[in-house]
Amino acid sequence: MSAPTTTTAADAPMTHRQTLEALSGLLLVLFVAMLSGTVVSTALPKIIGALDGSQIQYTWVVTATLLTATATTPIWGKLADLFNKKTLVQVAIVVFLVGSVVAGFSQSAGQLIAARAFQGIGVGGLQALVQVAIAAMIPPRERGRYNGYLGGVMAVATVGGPLLGGLIVDTSWLGWRWCFFVGVPVAAIALVLLQMTLRLPTVRRENVKIDYLGASLIAAGVSVLLIWISFVDSSFAWVSWQSGAMVGGSILLLGLATWVESRAAEPVVPLSIVRQRTTALAILGSLAVGMAMFGGAVFLGQYFQIGRGYSPTEAGLLTIPMMAGVLGSSIIAGRMITNSGKLKPYIVFGSVVLVIGFGMLGTIDHETSLVLVGAAMLIVGIGVGMTMQNLVLAVQNTVSLKDIGAASSTVAFFRSLGGTIGVSVLGAVLARRVSDQVTHDLTAAGIPASGSGGGSLNLEVLPEPVANIIRAAYGDATGHIFLISAAIAVVGIIAALLLKPVNLRTSLDLPDPVRSAAVAADAVDGAPAFDQVSVDSAGTRRPPAAGA
Repeated sequence: MSAPTTTTAADAPMTHRQTLEALSGLLLVLFVAMLSGTVVSTALPKIIGALDGSQIQYTWVVTATLLTATATTPIWGKLADLFNKKTLVQVAIVVFLVGSVVAGFSQSAGQLIAARAFQGIGVGGLQALVQVAIAAMIPPRERGRYNGYLGGVMAVATVGGPLLGGLIVDTSWLGWRWCFFVGVPVAAIALVLLQMTLRLPTVRRENVKIDYLGASLIAAGVSVLLIWISFVDSSFAWVSWQSGAMVGGSILLLGLATWVESRAAEPVVPLSIVRQRTTALAILGSLAVGMAMFGGAVFLGQYFQIGRGYSPTEAGLLTIPMMAGVLGSSIIAGRMITNSGKLKPYIVFGSVVLVIGFGMLGTIDHETSLVLVGAAMLIVGIGVGMTMQNLVLAVQNTVSLKDIGAASSTVAFFRSLGGTIGVSVLGAVLARRVSDQVTHDLTAAGIPASGSGGGSLNLEVLPEPVANIIRAAYGDATGHIFLISAAIAVVGIIAALLLKPVNLRTSLDLPDPVRSAAVAADAVDGAPAFDQVSVDSAGTRRPPAAGA
């Protein structure tokens, strides 16, 4: 049973102008969160080289942020259903700021990974809470247009991030540490802007219970699984007591988490929402999109720099086609969805395009034409832009306003989980294939594999023959991991095809059960259908205007 809720009398619905002002602050926050991941994508080879890190540590600089963001996203979402959303957004910004500063002062790869993990807690909050705040202001039918803006901001952050990161590490008087410091002033501006513009109803619930046990079990289960993925087949065999202990422990922890969530008064991940057809299918689709969004940014930057020998700035410029695809398709699809109220056709088409793009990237090696690589990235970007935010919108359209936080964060949780597992799995596969090929090629060239520096990512300090062998190995192995991504993305097509065709509602909230039954009965008799009944942000239900 839900706890009693009260809303302060001083809170009033936001006007259109106030909504646009608040939206600017929320989009700036989202930009900061996305920038934190993309700004290091092209800079990571130099960062890890400067800190004398390994390929495993390279992957974990990204995975650490994704892991903590994934684990905390449902917690932030549940808190948004219980407490003031504006305060939570500001807390997430502060956490992000602290993590960014600590990451910038890191002295080793281990310290950087730890700082990025803390930064990820704030990123998880920002990714979930921005969508929750927007859902509390804008009805689903109109949200399609604004989701286009969300996709556009993500695209700009993803385009600008690699370019900015490349310029920073290529500028001698800045250095790689500014990849983490650069987001601090932007986040501070967003904090002030939201304080002045964001006005959402303050909901106070009595007898609030946070499911910390369930959240801890989910985080622990996912963490153990990802650690196993990172080290299996390198530190220990697939069939070994270590694999058995880690896989078995992960299954046990996640099983316990499911049991706890099914009995918790306020579950972090409400199983009643997850079991709904639309939510379950959106989760499957989000796993594929998460892998595309995170894996593409991480491994394409590494491909261009290590596999092809381009500078960080040049690598950032070469990723523009993918981000142009995200920007264009998200804005165009968002407007078309708002005009038609139809959602499924765009998700299905985007899922198919995503698989085609991954399939094309699966053919690349260290000598592939950049025109072909750019075309493949453009197609992947179009697929991501048409599916990412629209999968969240599909779920938001099926739940009541009081569950928006949990529902939105649940989809974001699994999208981040898909990205986290994708980066870990693909990174582990890449490291293994590169290691095998480098060892084979060094031996064939008569160069001893041990002591040659073949495991280093700082190619500038290696002999030219060794550096060339490593470049070729990375360039050839990258195509293989994208072929795996294409196979996994097929699941997204299946999920999209199974989605129910629905019209987006024009109200902020669902009607109560009695009203729903009445509306359904009226619709049978030729009266207005469900999505013609609107509910304003104060909770007042309004019938359609005369002649509507």
